[in-house]
Amino acid sequence: MDNSRRKFLKIAGISAVAGVGAPSALNMLLKNDVHAAGGGDAAPAAHGDAGHGGHDAAPTGKRYGLVIDTRIFHANPGMAEKCVKACHTEYNVPDFGNRKDEIKWLWNEPFAYAFPEQSHYKKDHTVHSMQFLVTCNHCDKPPCVRACPTNATFKNEDGIIMMDFHRCIGCRFCMAACPYGSRSFNWRDPRGSKDGIPFIEKVNKEFPTRMRGVVEKCNFCAPLLKQGKPPLCVEATGDTGAMYFGDLNDPHSEVSKVLNERFTIQRKPSLGTKPSVFYII
Repeated sequence: MDNSRRKFLKIAGISAVAGVGAPSALNMLLKNDVHAAGGGDAAPAAHGDAGHGGHDAAPTGKRYGLVIDTRIFHANPGMAEKCVKACHTEYNVPDFGNRKDEIKWLWNEPFAYAFPEQSHYKKDHTVHSMQFLVTCNHCDKPPCVRACPTNATFKNEDGIIMMDFHRCIGCRFCMAACPYGSRSFNWRDPRGSKDGIPFIEKVNKEFPTRMRGVVEKCNFCAPLLKQGKPPLCVEATGDTGAMYFGDLNDPHSEVSKVLNERFTIQRKPSLGTKPSVFYII
């Protein structure tokens, strides 16, 4: 058992005996373990604000981001479901058959849930009737990374928030820290079945299946990016212009050009997490 895991279990045990609340235990972890281990504020200048409302130094390196044109999705019924299916099939996302145990990498939310900070007063009926694709925002300043006591959640060299399933101990601190509800916990064994029906219809052997007690989420298709391929959700939209993906730190990338030319909003930007997912409304 490594030191970070041992210290976490020790603090968790002390908290349970002494009646210390989860926030206090989390603060202890963040102060004493995560920052000391280099797993704290993983928001270097290499992945800056890309010119969207901040005053950081000019960013260098890569920081992948996504722009979603919600109007095109609304005009093309079924396209969002196509994106979700492509994602969940590739990454062995289980279907437990009920809302309580649901695992989500990419899913739809109504406007009021997706953008609670936006004014809902006198919004047109179209906006209120629309569904918005939401996923992990791959924040430039991710609170989930700071909260994770084992570095199972980390930011890679491309600015993508990744999960090391083998290091996850199921404490769910990352879920509590994520303000977007973008993480799911496997209360059941994804490799199992019910009434003879497997939770994963067809296993993709190229990507690892998870186990009970592990958190999971969208990975921006990092394995495919390494092969020079776009994320599956982007690919599923074809040439409709419903999604744009690329390097936010490259002013000449398609995604940067779209952001410079179109008005977009983000989910809960006031929290300072600097989401990498933008929406054209």
